Amino acid sequence: MDITTNLDGNTGAIAVKGKLTVATSPELEDAVRQLGTGAVNFDIDLSELEYISSAGLRVLVSTQKLAMQRGGSIRLLHPTAEVTEVFEMTGLSEVMTIVS
Repeated sequence: MDITTNLDGNTGAIAVKGKLTVATSPELEDAVRQLGTGAVNFDIDLSELEYISSAGLRVLVSTQKLAMQRGGSIRLLHPTAEVTEVFEMTGLSEVMTIVS
């Protein structure tokens, strides 16, 4: 999995490429943490994410909770059809902002 990050003002931009599994989800947690306390909002680009496991979903939910604690929000950008289906099956599409 490849992750790139950028902090633009108070928005942490994260792009995830590959598979987000139990083995790789700690990398995403680290990326969120490395953005520091200046990141209030999170834009997570999922356009090149091929697969997401329950461990990956947990990281996204915890990032949403972090953003809300800081008075911000999270946006999941351009998920693939396969990843969108997982969000829909788990009900996360109802509680997270997903931008197609």
